[in-house]
Amino acid sequence: MTVTIEATMMAILRLAGSRRRGGFLLEYGRDIIENRVMIGRASVFNRNFFNTKTKPAFALEREVFAFAALPARNGTMLDMKPAILVASILSLVGGLSLLGQDPSYSLQKDIPYQTDDLRKADPYIAERCVLDLYAPKNRKGFSTIVWFHGGGLKNGNKSVPEGFREKGVAVVAINYRLHPKVKAPVYIQDAAASVAWVFENIEKYGGDASRIFVSGSSAGGYLTSMVGLDKRWLGTHGIDANRIAGLIPLAGHTITHFTVRAERGIEGTKPIIDDLAPLYHVRADAPPFLMITGDRELEMLGRYEENAYMMRMMRVAGHKDARIMELDGYGHSPRDAAAPLILKEVRRVEKMLK
Repeated sequence: MTVTIEATMMAILRLAGSRRRGGFLLEYGRDIIENRVMIGRASVFNRNFFNTKTKPAFALEREVFAFAALPARNGTMLDMKPAILVASILSLVGGLSLLGQDPSYSLQKDIPYQTDDLRKADPYIAERCVLDLYAPKNRKGFSTIVWFHGGGLKNGNKSVPEGFREKGVAVVAINYRLHPKVKAPVYIQDAAASVAWVFENIEKYGGDASRIFVSGSSAGGYLTSMVGLDKRWLGTHGIDANRIAGLIPLAGHTITHFTVRAERGIEGTKPIIDDLAPLYHVRADAPPFLMITGDRELEMLGRYEENAYMMRMMRVAGHKDARIMELDGYGHSPRDAAAPLILKEVRRVEKMLK
């Protein structure tokens, strides 16, 4: 069973005998936990409950201890010894037991997905063609989200989005080679090799190979669509792209990517559609296809409109499960806002697969 930070903190604070003070400390503790960035032994707060930009650990301990020792406004005192309360809260703030280290999940980093021969022949392949695997422990048959980072095919690094953690799914975060060290179609080849690795290996970790979803943000959304729609890339690895349970690109190009166009001397404002464009590969038999974008007035370079056209052409081609969601008020590639929608789509397709 997964225990949330809020539930654990409130349980501690209820033992302290003051729901009113508990609510304040809960909010204060949540702010510390969710918004801090550790710099040495200092915590930097974004919202700054006490108008403090930098607070050493010993000052934080003293501050929470002093607050815990104060009488409640209704005249009652905390029943729990302040030292116990402080230790409990600080253990949560420090992430010693629950924060980001849920023992029911494991994180394995920098697993290579290209062959040993390729890695030995090219140090850049050895450096970039690696993935992180975040997966439930002691469970079987879970779904997996393959996640490609954004960055215009020129920047970025793999990470497991917070919105996917502790949600009962595995997440495979992918690094791939970047422009200008490589050019198209190397990015797509790497993406396909990583997805093939997941198909070939996820069951060793308890996952279900029939429940592999591919998603990604911006450039990662482009790679998602290319790997899932153009069957030649996974076909190189002997895998039918239709085995993918669902494609969920976030704010990805559906025309030829602007970095690919730049490699050919074509300006970013001049769209083209060729065999390196997802739109070129619309087909009726593709996996369930949910496109998510930011607000059409805030997205970059008409990203909503090209996704809307992609959705329309997939339906014209006869695809029965192509949809688009626009997140009003959000700009380009709103990963945090999209995470619940991506998980909801995973659950929807899971029900279809039963």
